[in-house]
Amino acid sequence: MSTVKEIEAAITQLEPKKIHAVADWLQEYREELWDKQIEADAKAGKLDSLIKKAKAGYRAGEREPRTPAPEPS
Repeated sequence: MSTVKEIEAAITQLEPKKIHAVADWLQEYREELWDKQIEADAKAGKLDSLIKKAKAGYRAGEREPRTPAPEPS
């Protein structure tokens, strides 16, 4: 397998369109890793205290309006 330096060097040789394709792929891959981590943390109970706190705040009326996510560009 290539080292990070080799990958970086290869990317610098790509045309801009290909660089954007690699960046898009990498972003999607990072999002998949994040989703897997959140799922594993949830199954392990690592989010339980945050969920409990959020529910308690909601019940107590300590909530703010949901801000919509920005539209992708």
